[in-house]
Order: sequence, then C-alpha cells, then structure tokens
Amino acid sequence: MVKGDLDPTNWDEFRTTAHRMLDASITKMENADQGRVWTPLPQDLRDQFSRDLPRTGSNPEQVMNDIMPYGAGNTHPRFWGWVHGAGAPSGVLADIIAAAMNVNAGGRDHIAPVVERQVVRWCADIMGFGDDASGLVVSGTSLATIIALKVARDKALPTVRGGGIGDARLVGYTSKQTHTCVKRAFDMLGLGSDALRMISCNDAFEMDLDDLRAQIAADRADGLQPFCVIGTAGAVNMGAIDDLDGIADIAKRENLWFHVDGAFGATARVGHLVRDQLAGVSRADSLAFDFHKWLQTNYESGIVLIKDESAHRHSFADRPEYLRGTERGLAGGAFWAVDYGPELSRGFRALKVWAHLVEHGIDKLGASIDRNIETARYLQARIAREPKLESLAPVPLNINCFRYVTNDVNMDAINEEIVIQLQESGVAVPSTTRLNGQLAIRVNITNHRTQNSDMDLLVDEVLRLGEMLSVAAA
Repeated sequence: MVKGDLDPTNWDEFRTTAHRMLDASITKMENADQGRVWTPLPQDLRDQFSRDLPRTGSNPEQVMNDIMPYGAGNTHPRFWGWVHGAGAPSGVLADIIAAAMNVNAGGRDHIAPVVERQVVRWCADIMGFGDDASGLVVSGTSLATIIALKVARDKALPTVRGGGIGDARLVGYTSKQTHTCVKRAFDMLGLGSDALRMISCNDAFEMDLDDLRAQIAADRADGLQPFCVIGTAGAVNMGAIDDLDGIADIAKRENLWFHVDGAFGATARVGHLVRDQLAGVSRADSLAFDFHKWLQTNYESGIVLIKDESAHRHSFADRPEYLRGTERGLAGGAFWAVDYGPELSRGFRALKVWAHLVEHGIDKLGASIDRNIETARYLQARIAREPKLESLAPVPLNINCFRYVTNDVNMDAINEEIVIQLQESGVAVPSTTRLNGQLAIRVNITNHRTQNSDMDLLVDEVLRLGEMLSVAAA
C-alpha cells in the first residue's frame, strides 16, 4: 500500500482514534439537553491557543476533546439568543463522507454538482420558483445576498462587469428591520451603503409601503436610478414578515428587481401555520435563505435562488482556457458552480443538505418548524399572564421580545443583567435587542429540542432574577 507523506503511519491506530472521537461526538449530541447551555472558556484552554506554531507534529486528540464543551450552546434546547439551528446528528456523517471524498464542488463532471443541482431543484419547488430557476448552495444568507444583488445590479447596468459602476447612481430599498447583510452587500458591490434606502415600518414592524412608494418617487425626481427592493420574510429582531405581495406589485410597476431575505422565515413555507403569509415569496426574482437555521442542517449551509438563470449565469460566467469545459471526460458536466457564483474552490456542503432532506423528508421538517411557532405562542401567552412581564412586539413567527417591568429608572439595565445572568449561569441563552428605544429580552425559538416546559422555566427565572435585581437596586 502506497502512503503519502501526510497519511497515518498506522491506519489501525488512526481508525481506533477516529472511532473514539466519533463516539465522543455522538455522546455530546445524545446529551444535548443536559448540563449548561453555555460555558465560558477557562483561561488554561485559551492559553493553549496562544502557543507558537509547532515545528513538529503531535496528537491533537486531547485538545480536540477539550474543545467539545465550549461551543456557543446552540445544540441545547434552551439556546434562544440568536437564529442558530440546533443541527442534527446525521449531518456529522455527511460531513465525514464529504471530508473523506475531499472534492472541489466548483465544477467538472462528478457527483457533487449532481447532488447540488438536485438540492437547488427541490428548493425552487418548495419556494414556487419554477423549473427554470438556478441557484447555488453557499455558506449562508450573507453570501447568497451578495450573489443575488450582484445579478440585480448587473441586470440594471449591462456593462458593469467590464466598465464598472461609473457615474451610475443606483439605489435600492429595504425595511429598517432587515438584516445587516443587505447593507454589507451594497457596500461590497461598490454601490455604497448610502445607496440602500431604509424604509420605515408600521406598528407590526413590517415595511411601510406608502413610505416605499414615496421614496422611490423622490429618488427618481432627484435623477437617481432605483433598481431593487428587498423584502423580509422573518425580520431578525422579532420575526416580522413584510407584505411580500404588496412589495411585488410595486416592484413590477416600478421595474425593480425583487429580492427576499428569507434567512430563516422563508423555510416556514414547508409548515402549515404561516404558509399563507409567505405566499409572496414565489413572486420574488431572487431569494436567500439558510438550511442551518430552521431546517436544522449542521453549519454551514444556505442557498440563493434566481428565477432568471440566464441573468444569473451572465453575472459570473467567465472561464479561462484552463477551465474550459469538454463534451467528455472529467472537464465535462453541464453545471459548473463557478459560472453562478464567486467561488471556484468549494466544499461539498450540498451533501449534508441532501442527506438531511432525504432522511427526514420535508413534512417532518415542516412539523418541527410549526412546533417552534406553537411554542413561541405558548410563551407569548405566559408573558401576557404575568403582571411583571410586558411584550414589546407581536409574535408572527418564533421570536418573543419582552421585558421585566419595574419602577426603577434603570429598567433597561435590569433587563440586560437578567439576560447576562441567565447566560452565565448556564440556565438559558436569550439575547437582547431594542424596539422603539426599549431594551427587550429576545427569545428566538429555532431549536427542534425546545419544549413548552423550557418556556415555563425561562419565565420563572426571569421573574426571580428581576425581583432580586429590583430589590438590590432599590
């Protein structure tokens, strides 16, 4: 047997070590609901990552085992701070296979592009994008947004790939509740973040369409070129769903590209409880969403879908001679991902998405999402029954924003301390945000392991800590 310089000197020992580490990983997943949600790193472990680069090799197994307890905590059922999915055990197996294959999914004729194309077709069907849509499995919605808005920009400025933006004065529109990745995309595409108009919201934190119409008219009057509008299916702060059909009507009338940021909310289309509110997703020109959020694949995996395949390809395709395709051989293959995005070097991340969808089926995943929504509604009802708690926003999806009410002038500081103590104690991980100038305890339920009993524990702990901190501040 031929061994390369970096192969194990003893494959049996390597196999034994690998099985031992896999067993440890499975044990962690099996006990995801046990122990602390989040554990701060001890200083001695931090110090291990301040060492100089080693000149010679050593066995990293012990350090890897030491790493395992110190993640963000999002596999635990009481992690609600941010929109992080809990993942699923089978994703580990798909990642092992992908790592062993070590293929570059940027192009050529092998299994990775075939798997990715099927995932894209499935997602286009789920979202009502039709059989002709194109797409890519990417790291997440941030990159997906850049890809989608580049296609929109290039369609508005047909010569931009060669000549640059020049004197063009493109402007786009989104709500003040939209995720910051949209603003970053404008920056990275050379448009400048000032070219993104932040449209005001109504009392439900949805984009105000009257304000949108007025801003478009004002920009046209000023000689600017409106080119896109971004609607939100599940705002990051509190889960608001914009009037997507209303935005689609405006986009059609104004000849604007319509993109939907559906990072987590768009996937609720696979459930039943809010499917009707998301019908307008199918009218978008492009859509970005994540698998690693509400569909529970392991990090990292998202997707961009583009209805106009020709426009999508036109924005990226530019293969030099050494990447020229052929009719036969390894350089063949009808789909090269590099023709549809910025990366030639790409891991086989579509495999874990494909395996996850095949193992569980879309109905089971939809039911899991619906259960999270029902649990969020349960928490909303619990909050309404507690005189010391106040809801600060509607609950259209899976996010509750509320606060502990006290007569103390430092109410914001007390609520922030409640969140920090919950995190540091390991009991739960909510986060904070601000709505209408008020600091809110934010509980985002994107974990398939979360139960109503976890909400009861949270409410009890918030009330206990709030009372304790209020007395201390008096």
